[in-house]
Amino acid sequence: MNKVVTDAKEAVRDIPDGALLALGGFGLCGIPENCIAALVEKGVKNLTCISNNAGVDDFGIGLLLQRRQVKKMISSYVGENKLFESLVLSGELEVELTPQGTLAEKLRAGGAGIPAFYTPTGVGTLVAQGKDVREFDGRLYVLERSLRADFAIVKAWKGDSMGNLVFRKTARNFNPVVATAGKITIAEVEEIVPVGALDPDQIHLPGIYVKRIFQGKNYKKRIEKRTVRNASL
Repeated sequence: MNKVVTDAKEAVRDIPDGALLALGGFGLCGIPENCIAALVEKGVKNLTCISNNAGVDDFGIGLLLQRRQVKKMISSYVGENKLFESLVLSGELEVELTPQGTLAEKLRAGGAGIPAFYTPTGVGTLVAQGKDVREFDGRLYVLERSLRADFAIVKAWKGDSMGNLVFRKTARNFNPVVATAGKITIAEVEEIVPVGALDPDQIHLPGIYVKRIFQGKNYKKRIEKRTVRNASL
């Protein structure tokens, strides 16, 4: 039951070219920094990445984009990455923009074994083109397929050797549903604690979903867009 591996390099060792990856995080909060760095070093290419955002130009998924390792992004918010914009406009990167709530539900449904679901979000827009639209109780809904990934990579605050995870604040937004949607889920954590040290009532993700876990290092905790208040106001 001990799922602990040495480091990020060992954790991502079998992620191949062309893999479908789901990556946790919200903005730059709770992103799997160590695993992304290991993927950059490994040099895997033609990746399809499912992530709420695409990082920034020099951090997060932006590092994979710099090295042209990603062929497609399935995301909801990409507004802080100029490189992302240029790659899309030049045709070097394919993008599937998905409403944020729909993306979260696609991942949750995938993890729950639900192949598709109907949602009112996107009806009458480009999002609904080519998809089944049905009426329920007088309202139109569009059919959305759920998402499953070959590998899911998440970052948590604490975890134990069985893979039970606790996320901290904003990092809890997408990481749990990403973790459930992976065929193989890898977790990097700020601290690994002994089994039994985590209060069962405080565990956000049970270890049954996690295949590998390691303690990360050198977390930068970047701010996506820093704003400061004028002290004279």
